[in-house]
Amino acid sequence: MQDLSNSPDFILFTQHGWADDNRAMTTLAKSLATEQTLIVAPNLGYLNTWLWIEPLIKIVEQVASQQIATYPNVPLRIVGHSMGGLIWLEVLHRHPDWWLQIHSLVLIGSPVGGSDLGRLIDPLGLGIGIARDLGINRKPIAEAIAAEIPTLVIAGDYDNGSDGTVTIDCTKFANAHFVCLPGVSHPASRHHAMVIATIQDFWQDHNIGESIEIDHIIRRLHAVPGMTDGHRRDFAEAKVLMHLDNGGTIRGWRNPLGVNHVFVAGPQGTCLYAGFVGWLHAQDLQHALNDIRQAYAIE
Repeated sequence: MQDLSNSPDFILFTQHGWADDNRAMTTLAKSLATEQTLIVAPNLGYLNTWLWIEPLIKIVEQVASQQIATYPNVPLRIVGHSMGGLIWLEVLHRHPDWWLQIHSLVLIGSPVGGSDLGRLIDPLGLGIGIARDLGINRKPIAEAIAAEIPTLVIAGDYDNGSDGTVTIDCTKFANAHFVCLPGVSHPASRHHAMVIATIQDFWQDHNIGESIEIDHIIRRLHAVPGMTDGHRRDFAEAKVLMHLDNGGTIRGWRNPLGVNHVFVAGPQGTCLYAGFVGWLHAQDLQHALNDIRQAYAIE
């Protein structure tokens, strides 16, 4: 029988991401922990994070399994930064039997919809290092997890659309709560004071932040093969393709390389969503736009 007198108050898993080690996330964990907290912050190895994600998932899965077996009644709090959040989504997707033990899941700057940088490096999904794995859209599994586990998404807005590495739209998915922190860059978000305070607030109240609900038109665009959540910087260059019955618009822009970008704007003209598809999926995007035009456009 487990000796409850020696049990931690909770197990805090923190996971670093790509091109990183566990030092910054260990510092973050110490800022969040109590004296009774068991901190688990696996170091996956800097070079290993450039290769493939599956071996990294297995490492985290094994470490977590050992701790859960040791403390089967202790609540788990999970904080993943960048690719570390993606790793935990994959682990939890494989272990729904753990979900009832999890107090909360926090994703910081995680490209859940697929990293635009990863898609640009490996547009055909050939397996160029970690790029293909970072470019995968994990929003469907994230939404299923967030429907059962209190989930917080933290994004930094460093350049009016991203934290300098991961776009804001890429981090957002339904059923989660969302907080955007102005001026916080991707590397700074590993241990920024505002990140620490936001996590502490969420642990006290799972309803803080914006409750994410994905508009049906944006969902239709998400479903386009190869769709990648993009940066909003080129919204000003986009031309109106159609006016929507909700007062908004859909706009389009093609960059000098011939890559098609699409933007959804609200009734006030503000950008609500930005995405792009590569050459291979340009026709798929056009089919989606035709569907949206028939269902929601006005003359």
